[in-house]
Amino acid sequence: MVDVLDNKRAATRFRILVQIAERQPAVSQGEIAEEVGVTSQAVSEYIRELVDDGLVEKEGRSRYRVTREGVDWLFRAADDVRRFADHVTGDVLGAMSEDAYIATEDVEEGETVSLSVKDGLLHANPGAGGPATGIATTDAAAGTDVGVTSFEGVMDLEPGSVTVLQVPSIRTGGSRAIAEETVTDACEDADLVAATGVEAIVACRQAGADPDVTFAVGEVAADAANHGLIVTAVATTDAVGRVTDALRDADVSYEVLEG
Repeated sequence: MVDVLDNKRAATRFRILVQIAERQPAVSQGEIAEEVGVTSQAVSEYIRELVDDGLVEKEGRSRYRVTREGVDWLFRAADDVRRFADHVTGDVLGAMSEDAYIATEDVEEGETVSLSVKDGLLHANPGAGGPATGIATTDAAAGTDVGVTSFEGVMDLEPGSVTVLQVPSIRTGGSRAIAEETVTDACEDADLVAATGVEAIVACRQAGADPDVTFAVGEVAADAANHGLIVTAVATTDAVGRVTDALRDADVSYEVLEG
């Protein structure tokens, strides 16, 4: 493992190699020195070491290029930096952050609370009985919002899913071309129904399944599924691609049903 955060020299070596990669093949040691915050002489010494180590090759006066070995080294070093940044933002700062939860019962400031997700919303219950806990930062009555920090553990959350039901466009019959029972069956067990396209919205209304959402359906469905909800997205054929693109981008499980 390449630990570029272990000491200042390793970090400077990393930054100089990045600068060479950005500027190659014409490399100004003066510009690199100004960017990194060291002297031009120091940059020259670092580059000499990088050449000796096979990470950089010299092509002529002030002309350098990062070798394949240098590229591999940069990838490994960048992965180390990324993992450290993830640790800081997720583990360190995440535990220090404060989020709002719904209090299931009366909560007092400083009390330990168990954390859970219900109906896609964050809930805090007094006591430390759950797999994920935090500390209340405010007093709160049952059913109101409470601040929570000092998070520990992981909340149990079953991932949701999305069913995308296609409704023919007006050119091929529109809402008249899909049976009401088909829409009803697709929507009856859903926690949230979303519809996009006039034909899809009309089909939902005719089936007695008024949609909860009619805009940004793909993004809303993805967010709801990531909060553990079961979603039916009813979409006109022309809009199905936009919905599924958003779901794929969010890495959400879905299936597409023909209307």
